[in-house]
Amino acid sequence: VQMEFNFRGNYFNGEFKLPTTTGPDAVDEIIARECPADTQTILYHLPVDNRHIESIIESASSGYHFWRKLSLDERKNYLRKYQEQVLARKDEFASAIALETGKPLWEAAGETNAIIDKVTVTLDYGLPRIKDQVIEEIKPGFKGHLYYKPIGPTLIIGPFNFPCHLANTQIVNALLSGNSIIFKPSEKTAYSAQLLIECFHQAGFPKGVINLAQGGGDMASRILREKSIKSIFFTGSAEIGKNILTYTHTDLTKIVSLELGGKNSTIIHKDANLDHALPELIKSCFLTTGQRCTSTSLVIMHQDLIQDFIARFHELAKKIIIDHPIDFEKEPFMGPLVDQKGVDNYLNFMGMAKREGIIEIMRGKLLNRKRKGYFVSPSIHLCEEFDPRSHFLASEVFGPNCTFIPYQEIEQAIEIANTTDYGLAASIFTKDQKLFELCLRDLEAGLVNWNTSTCGASSRLPFGGVKNSGNFRPASIATIDSCVYQKAGLQGAADSVSELSSIKGLDL
Repeated sequence: VQMEFNFRGNYFNGEFKLPTTTGPDAVDEIIARECPADTQTILYHLPVDNRHIESIIESASSGYHFWRKLSLDERKNYLRKYQEQVLARKDEFASAIALETGKPLWEAAGETNAIIDKVTVTLDYGLPRIKDQVIEEIKPGFKGHLYYKPIGPTLIIGPFNFPCHLANTQIVNALLSGNSIIFKPSEKTAYSAQLLIECFHQAGFPKGVINLAQGGGDMASRILREKSIKSIFFTGSAEIGKNILTYTHTDLTKIVSLELGGKNSTIIHKDANLDHALPELIKSCFLTTGQRCTSTSLVIMHQDLIQDFIARFHELAKKIIIDHPIDFEKEPFMGPLVDQKGVDNYLNFMGMAKREGIIEIMRGKLLNRKRKGYFVSPSIHLCEEFDPRSHFLASEVFGPNCTFIPYQEIEQAIEIANTTDYGLAASIFTKDQKLFELCLRDLEAGLVNWNTSTCGASSRLPFGGVKNSGNFRPASIATIDSCVYQKAGLQGAADSVSELSSIKGLDL
């Protein structure tokens, strides 16, 4: 049994504090995190100390009252120093992300680059969204002003699948807007989160502006109910997102931004370029071992194409290399699922599909590799006739699975795509612009792509869904909108004169 990482505990008041694990003051819970690609390797032991919560809250409140008074240029300079620190440690980030999540090193390196780029993207394209405005002569003799002001201490609850990139987006936007932050990462990826916080510390951020709370769901639920927490960002399942709203819906002083799951559809029309659609689908169905909220789950394909295309897709899927993210003979496209719960969930859905009579083209199963890990094969299904009552077709599998469904008319394809309770991403492959415009109008999704997969997203566009995929507060470039409130004001001339005679009803 090997310990890979040096775990440093929670971070508040400008320093790390490792909870006590021995003696009368020892913590009640210690989470052992194993490497999903090699379960014999323990990456770290995470001691959970809820007794730190009060100090973390006080630290964030103190940090906010200092940070919000700094000029925007001062905050920018701190963020640029942070960016330099991440750049200097990018290889360390990539290794940590790969070992914690199981995603291949090349993919983890891509996430690291996204962390670095996010500061520049937010400075160039996010900040203009909250630029103060002056309206000259809004009425005779008056100017109008619109200001964007920080909300307050912000809790960011991160996911495991992109442990640094998604949280980093929210952290950077919150900080540039003038808010302090508390980052509560997934307990599955606690070390990657620690690296982020170390970079903020090395960049010299003032005490209390940056805070880290390591633990499970109970830690997050206790912090988000605190009165001084004014903004909450959550990325994860719809079920937990609804729980957060239950905790907070009567607190009018909080703003909650939810980035939730998806059951995403790709429509392939009969005029589509199939040589282009094939690799796009392989990526969108199986990248990150299907553990992306934008992964393609349903491939709704014109009935004239479906049999031949499935055969090609199946042959290519069988060639996917699945292995350890770093210690491999051939570079893998897919690593393992994140943990045993993920495997159990995936295999349960395989059984569900069989019970519902959905045809199995490629079976999802456990795989043996040189090192014991949570490796599974991709799975492909065919549903010859769509059943809106199917639990399998409606559920987010969060594993490397896709189901093909035939259609005849485009309206039928749109109806199938809209049947699920989710509405994150959809795409259509067609040469016909009118068909795309029809899909753009009628598909119930926050992202609708044309001739590219559901996984295609730009950091310069909003990212968010409808229905059970979010609560109308999109992420990516639009994240900054949820970090501020609008303050308006009228300005009269300093030397203006108000005549008492202009007031009606005075006995002068």
